[in-house]
Amino acid sequence: MPETEARLARARGYPYAIPEGSYVWRRGAVTAFEPAMRKDRTPVLAIGSNQSPEQLTRKFGDKGEIPVQRAQLRDFDIYYSAHITGYGSVPAMLQRALGAQATLSVNWLDERQLDLMHGTELYAAKYEYAVIEDIGLALDCGTDLDFVHLYVGVNGHLMHDGDAVALSAVPAKGRRPKALTTAEVLEIVRERFSPGDGADEFVLKLVGDPDFRAACTEAISTGAVPFGHPSRPAGTESGRAGRN
Repeated sequence: MPETEARLARARGYPYAIPEGSYVWRRGAVTAFEPAMRKDRTPVLAIGSNQSPEQLTRKFGDKGEIPVQRAQLRDFDIYYSAHITGYGSVPAMLQRALGAQATLSVNWLDERQLDLMHGTELYAAKYEYAVIEDIGLALDCGTDLDFVHLYVGVNGHLMHDGDAVALSAVPAKGRRPKALTTAEVLEIVRERFSPGDGADEFVLKLVGDPDFRAACTEAISTGAVPFGHPSRPAGTESGRAGRN
């Protein structure tokens, strides 16, 4: 794929293909889930592209193994965050949503993998690494967790026409706001911030011009809604678990 088309596809394709069931990401390949591999690893909620083998391969290359376990999280949903990534996407953030139940994943990370994940999530200061507790997180093996680590969106979630916008690629029961694709949300952002640009031109400017991207993020942060559930800062040493 030519470079320009690849950039456009990556920006608009977020959060990429997500397997319906639990799996092990193993050096770029998808293999059967192995529950025993969770021992001595940290459960980190994956709400967007960190559920996708494609994105995990971008982040971890051809080394290592990561158990990725499907789960249901009660009273939460997945909305678009009020910021733009370096590769031109509007990414996801978790948000409190009473009555909703989001289908997502848990990445079980060892210490080295957690450090590498921090490098991809915390570098632009748009997420904070935290723990949330007093939740209902039902793993697909039938076990519940009442806590989990995650990356909390610092800017809050994007607002459009007075409401949040959910990720259509991430299913949820009892979802209230409209759900759109990333390509559709990028068009909303373009029309709000830079209507004179063509659709492709706008995305390529987001990717290639950090100042333009920062100004766009600042604009869509106006009126954004902060994370609505109590959280506490997490360190790589805390919350390491081998729950079954």
